[in-house]
Amino acid sequence: MRVIIAGGSGLIGTALAEKLLNEGHQVSILSRGPSRKRLPTRAQAARWDGRTPDGWQHLVEEADAIVNLVGENLGKSRWTPARKALILNSRTMAGQAITAAVQAANHKPGVLLQASAVGYYGTTGDKKLDENQPPGDDFMAQVCVQWEDSTRLVEELGVRRIAIRSGVVLAAGSEILNKFLLQFHLFGGGPLGSGKQWLPWIHITDQIDAMLFLIKNELAHGAYNLMSPEPATNAQFGKTLGKLIRRPYWIPVPAFALKLVLGEMSNLVLDGQRAIPRRLLEAGYNFRFVDLELALRSLLSKKS
Repeated sequence: MRVIIAGGSGLIGTALAEKLLNEGHQVSILSRGPSRKRLPTRAQAARWDGRTPDGWQHLVEEADAIVNLVGENLGKSRWTPARKALILNSRTMAGQAITAAVQAANHKPGVLLQASAVGYYGTTGDKKLDENQPPGDDFMAQVCVQWEDSTRLVEELGVRRIAIRSGVVLAAGSEILNKFLLQFHLFGGGPLGSGKQWLPWIHITDQIDAMLFLIKNELAHGAYNLMSPEPATNAQFGKTLGKLIRRPYWIPVPAFALKLVLGEMSNLVLDGQRAIPRRLLEAGYNFRFVDLELALRSLLSKKS
């Protein structure tokens, strides 16, 4: 296959590109600042502005698949109105550019895989969520709705489209895992807020394998939740991590303190979704990492 990955210089994009290249596929990575140090050496790099098909439209003519992973980092700084606009616009403008590129191409790709997130469902407490659950009404839910919708028009052009609503992706050296580890190494490990909020996690291996499974499965279309079939609460995650690195789990971080420091962005850690990958399991995908302790153990061994 010839695959275009938009936003391919990040954690997921780089891992996906490596997997594709190792399988013998051709990969082109679109990035606003492509650095050869951050990209797989066998991948073709193409610079783009994140808003138009300028400079890479020709790549679509030979592409079999497009993967859109573009999105401004959610946890970089407080969610001011300007920051929230950047988070939304980075996603919708990139999707619209990809749609325009597909519209203009004489040869259409067979499939477009569109990134989204479990935040699509908003805050739902202990309710189990599959892909039939309607979207929430908070900021992140509405961002996810518009993110998914930004490429919906390609379906009218005969392109099979998949939207992946990913959970928290755990990888060795990833930002989220490093933040948890830092908390414990400073002997400040403990629940964030109540600790009862759900953390829909997925090992990086399953994230990439599931994406490729859906790309290659010609019957796959629509929305798919990507997370372990066994989500954990924040407290369960923290206790498991503390056990593995032999650090105490005892100092809670009150919700009001997180809200004071992070503002609305605190919703990323104080709210959660008990989501399950129903459609992915029904399609026949077999997870390699279902148990949280085994998943964390595999990642921590890579860091040592």
